[in-house]
This record gives sequence, C-alpha cells and structure tokens, in this order.
Amino acid sequence: MKQFLVLTLLFMFFVLCAFESKAQEKKTVTTRAVVYHGDTIPFIELPTFQYFAPRIFANNREQRRYNRLVQNVKRVYPYARLAGIKFDEYSEMLMGLETEAQRKRAARNLEREIRDEFEGELRRLTISQGHILIKLIDRETNHTSYDVLRDFRGAFTAVFWQSFGRLFGYDLKTEYDPHGEDRLIEEIVQLIEMGVI
Repeated sequence: MKQFLVLTLLFMFFVLCAFESKAQEKKTVTTRAVVYHGDTIPFIELPTFQYFAPRIFANNREQRRYNRLVQNVKRVYPYARLAGIKFDEYSEMLMGLETEAQRKRAARNLEREIRDEFEGELRRLTISQGHILIKLIDRETNHTSYDVLRDFRGAFTAVFWQSFGRLFGYDLKTEYDPHGEDRLIEEIVQLIEMGVI
C-alpha cells in the first residue's frame, strides 16, 4: 500500500511539473524593446482609440438638430466613400491614357456611367444633405468638388457647374474643416467607421 501511495504521489508530482512548465511557456511573450539609460524596457505599440463623451443637449431642439445631422451624414457618407474610391480608380486610369482626346472621351464615358448609376438617388437628396456630401467628397478625395470637376471635365465645365450651384446655395469650392466648422460631421463619420452608429 505504501508503494502505491508513493507511486501515486510521484506521478502527481510529475504531472503537476509538466502542467507548470507548459503554463510558463504560454506566458512568454516576445516584444520589441527599447534601451533607456542602460535598462531594457519592453515597447508595445497600442492601436489608436477614439472616445467621444456622450452628448449632453441644452434642450430638445438642439438634440433634434443633432439627430437630423446624424441621419443626413449616414445617408450621404456611403456616396462620399464611393466617390473617394472611384476618384482614385479613375485618376489612375486616365493618367494611363496617352492623348488628351482619349482622356476627354474616357471622362465623358465615366460621367455617363456615374449618371446612369447614381443620378436618380442623388436627385432625392435634400439641400442640407447636398452640402454635407460636398464636404465629405473633399474629405475622401482631398480635392474640392470643383477641383474634381476641373480635373475630369475641364475648367469651363467646372465654372459652369459652380455658377449653377451658386444659384441654389451650393459652393463646389467648399473645403472640409474637421477641426473647426465640420467638427460634428467628423465626429459622426468616425462613429460610423467604428460601427457605433
């Protein structure tokens, strides 16, 4: 009986030692390190985390205005994202063409394509949604809507649409200011990208 007890204790001891060594192996993490005053310190880069404090509104009217802005940005943001993607794609394609005549022909075809696909949906936007879309296009492409028109369709067309837009209160030269006037729009866009809204 004593031999059985001793063998059981030895077996349990070896099993515990094996689990202990495996547990210690799992705890080991290899990281980058920085030497600071002769001491080696682990260096771990953490991802950027955005936090927005919950909004506190002074009255119901202010809350309704904010909620309307959220709805408007949610409505036009996918179009602005798509505009940024298409802008990069079309710019690269047009730069690959050799002559100016080929570029103009391709730009007209691209415009026809975009009109066929999106004109009906974009005509249903409200005026405030149009203003937000112009700003978000500048955010996504790093070019104002006027510059995009001028690059793809020429200066005459850009001036025409700028003048026509001014009749209805639009300014195609509007630039996006994420730290000033468009701070709330930027906050809403970041919340959309994080999946919070």
